[in-house]
Amino acid sequence: MIKRTLLIVLAATTLLGASAQTKDGGIDAKMLEKLRKGYTASPEQRAVKNALASTSIAFLSINGDNLAMCDTHFSHRVKTKGITDQKSSGRCWLFTGLNVLRAKMIDKYNLGEMEFSQNYCSFYDLLEKSNLFLQAIIDTRALPLEDRKVDWLLRHPIGDGGQFTGVSNLIMKYGIVPKEVMPETFQSNNTRHMRTILSLKLREFALKLRAAKSDKAAASLKVEQLTEIYRILVECLGVPPTEFEWTMRNRKGEVVSTEKYTPKSFYDKFIGEDLEGNYIMVMNDPSREFGKVYEIEYDRHIYDGENWLYVNLPIERIKEMAIASIKDNTAMYFSCDVGKFFDRKKGTLDLANYDYESLFRTSFPMTKRERVQTYASGSSHAMTLIAVDIDDAGKPRKWMVENSWGLKSGYKGNLIMTDEWFNEYMFRLVVERKYVPQDILDMLKQTPTMLPPWDPMFAPEE
Repeated sequence: MIKRTLLIVLAATTLLGASAQTKDGGIDAKMLEKLRKGYTASPEQRAVKNALASTSIAFLSINGDNLAMCDTHFSHRVKTKGITDQKSSGRCWLFTGLNVLRAKMIDKYNLGEMEFSQNYCSFYDLLEKSNLFLQAIIDTRALPLEDRKVDWLLRHPIGDGGQFTGVSNLIMKYGIVPKEVMPETFQSNNTRHMRTILSLKLREFALKLRAAKSDKAAASLKVEQLTEIYRILVECLGVPPTEFEWTMRNRKGEVVSTEKYTPKSFYDKFIGEDLEGNYIMVMNDPSREFGKVYEIEYDRHIYDGENWLYVNLPIERIKEMAIASIKDNTAMYFSCDVGKFFDRKKGTLDLANYDYESLFRTSFPMTKRERVQTYASGSSHAMTLIAVDIDDAGKPRKWMVENSWGLKSGYKGNLIMTDEWFNEYMFRLVVERKYVPQDILDMLKQTPTMLPPWDPMFAPEE
C-alpha cells in the first residue's frame, strides 16, 4: 500500500513538473533548440571560447589602440601632499572628506605630510551608526517584521560606507585629531570581521528592542546595548582621546608649536569651518528631474544629524563649479562608479580602455539614465577631485582625483579620467557654497523630495 501511494505521488510530481516546464514563459524544447543555434562553433566563436577558458575578460578586451599612457599634464591642480591608504576597509568617504580638509591645512600652515586620524572618526561613526540603527528599530516597533522599512533596516544594520554628511556631522560633533594621536589598528584597516560581529549583535539587540514592553523600556535597554557596542569598539579600535598634545612642524621639519588640544579645539584652530553649512552636494542622476532637491531617508550617520540631501543637475553645471573650485586651489569630495572601464595598471578611467563590443560581438547601448534605473551603474567610491586639464576653448579634457588606495595604486596614487568618462560615470560632488551660482543656491529653498532608503542612489561609497 505504501509503495502504491509513493508511485502515485511520484507520478503526480512528474506531471506537475512537466506542466511547469511547458508553461508559457518557460524555456521549452523548441525554444532551447533555437537558442542552441546561437553557437555554431565557427572558427571565430571557437577562438573566443578558447581564449575565455583561461584568460580574464578584462585582459582580452583591452583596447590595443589605447595602450599608451595618457598625457599627465594638468593645466590646473590643487596643492596636495601625500597619499592615504584605506587598506581593507570601506571608508573611502571618510578618507576623502579628511583629505579635502588636510589639503587646506597643509597649504595654510606650510606643513609637511600629515594626516588626520581616520580611526578616531571611524570609532564615532560606528558608534553613531549603531545608535541610528537601534533608534530606528525603536521608531518602527509598531510595524510588522516583514514591513519593507523594517526589513531594510535588518538587512543593513551597519557598514563602513557613507557619504559626506557623515564627515560633516561627525567632525562638527566630535572634532578631529592627528593620525599619530589615534593611529590605525588591525581591525580599523581590516574591518570585515568587526562589521560581522557588530551586525550580529545589532540584529540580536533589534529583536529585544521590538519585544520591549514600552518605548521607555526600549530606550533604557538601548543604552545598555550601546554600552556593549562601545566596549567592543574600544577593544577593536582603541580609546578615542579627549585631550592630547601635538607638535606642529613645517615642511622643513622644524617645530612651530607644541600645545594641548581637545579634538574640538584642534579642529576649531586649524580648520574652523562650518562643514554642515558651508558645503552642498550636487548630483548628476539623469533618471530624475534636474533642478530639484532630493533627500534620502535614513541616509545619515547620526540619528540627530542630517539625511543626505542633494541638488540634481546636468553634468555641465557640475563641471562649472568643479573647475571654479580647482582654479581656486580647493579640493572637493567626489564620487563615481570607479569600476567601469578602469585600467588599474595605468590608473586611468577611459571609455576607450576596453573593447567589450568586439570581444563579444554585441553592443552595450544603455544610457547613463538607463544604467541607473536598472542598477547597472551607481556611485561606488569616493575620492578627492584635485585637477583638471582645460583646452584652449576652455573645455575640460581630463580630470584627476587623489585616491585612498596607497601610493603604489594607479598613477602615483591618483586616478586620471577622461572628460567623456566623467560624463558617464561621475555622480556626486560636494562643493563650497562660494563656488555655487546663485540660481543653484536658490534651488535649495525647495522642499526636498524624500526618497526611500532602498533607492538606487542610496548605496554608500566604500
